[in-house]
Amino acid sequence: MPTDQIRLLVVEDVPQVAQYMRGLVSTSPRVKLLDILRDGRSVLEQAAQQRPDVVIVDALLQGRVAGLELAAQIRNAGLPAAIVVITVPQRPVAVAPERGVDAVLSMPFTGYELITLLQKTVEAQRSRDASAAAALLAVFAPKGGVGKTTLAFNLAVAIQQQRGARTVLVDGSLQFGDLRALLRVPADAPSILDLPIDRIQEADLADVLWRDPSGIDILLAPPRIEMADMVTPRDVEKVLSLVRRVYDVTVVDLPTNLSDLTLAFLDAADVILDVVTYDSTTIRNTVAVADTFRAIGYPPSKLQYVLNRSDSPGGLDPGVVERAIGRKPDHAVVSDGRLVVEANNQGVPFVLASPDAGISGDIRRMAEALVAERRPVPAGV
Repeated sequence: MPTDQIRLLVVEDVPQVAQYMRGLVSTSPRVKLLDILRDGRSVLEQAAQQRPDVVIVDALLQGRVAGLELAAQIRNAGLPAAIVVITVPQRPVAVAPERGVDAVLSMPFTGYELITLLQKTVEAQRSRDASAAAALLAVFAPKGGVGKTTLAFNLAVAIQQQRGARTVLVDGSLQFGDLRALLRVPADAPSILDLPIDRIQEADLADVLWRDPSGIDILLAPPRIEMADMVTPRDVEKVLSLVRRVYDVTVVDLPTNLSDLTLAFLDAADVILDVVTYDSTTIRNTVAVADTFRAIGYPPSKLQYVLNRSDSPGGLDPGVVERAIGRKPDHAVVSDGRLVVEANNQGVPFVLASPDAGISGDIRRMAEALVAERRPVPAGV
């Protein structure tokens, strides 16, 4: 039996149609027909027991539960199956996933049309499920010099090392390519510009990613400043959609401005990690950006604060940050200037170079908290 067989449950009360569909799927090794049910009342129970990948529902289903009503019940029950509704040209049905209609097939149809639609529907469903499970973390700061890029790099490494989650680091600083400088990547290394944005595939992504010795994959920014203008917000959306399907966790290192490109990254993020330090200008800018995020409509849960160099208040009252942002920072990372500078000069993550250091422990705790609250540990970990 093929490991990628589509498990199919059919709800059809017209014997001739049911027999016709049974004959169509019986010739395909790609589909395993679990059952054909004539009454919608038992579908939820059977679907929970048999775990189909797809449920086909006749929109014209008769009985106590009508076809479209049944489709909505399946979706509202939280069952993971995709739902295909069959109908006739005289009774068109619109695709509406929120109401349990992931795809529509109009009778009469051929075996090729049926199997092709099942395959496309399952692929789309699995992509949506993977994207929903994956985490996208945007590391942002409204002022330079706060250690944002170093934190993003070490956080990505810690997540992959500690949680076993497949992790990619995206250099969202498209003009200056901060990660290129930090990791001393060759100027001719591929970047986001090397992706065929119109029809991007997973194989294309693999060809342009930089594999860091730490084990994480990195999607680099363009090698020259003027090349950033060649990337559009729509390109960013397409790239992030793909990496979310391929990776468990995506960490994006962002610039300090709020351009259209930066906002494209922030809009897609599940969590924005706003890095703040004991610096009056940084604190002021952090408050201003928080106001902007509220105006945009980002929910409070999307924004988490990282107090970097938390043990170095620089003469300020240690409570000044908490009062400014209106809450205790979500994460705190102590300072270790010597370790950070040495690791950065060597282009290596300090979480691996000195795992027992206090700063490394803080990064690991942040990684654990962020991934644990988003999704379970991957299988096999």
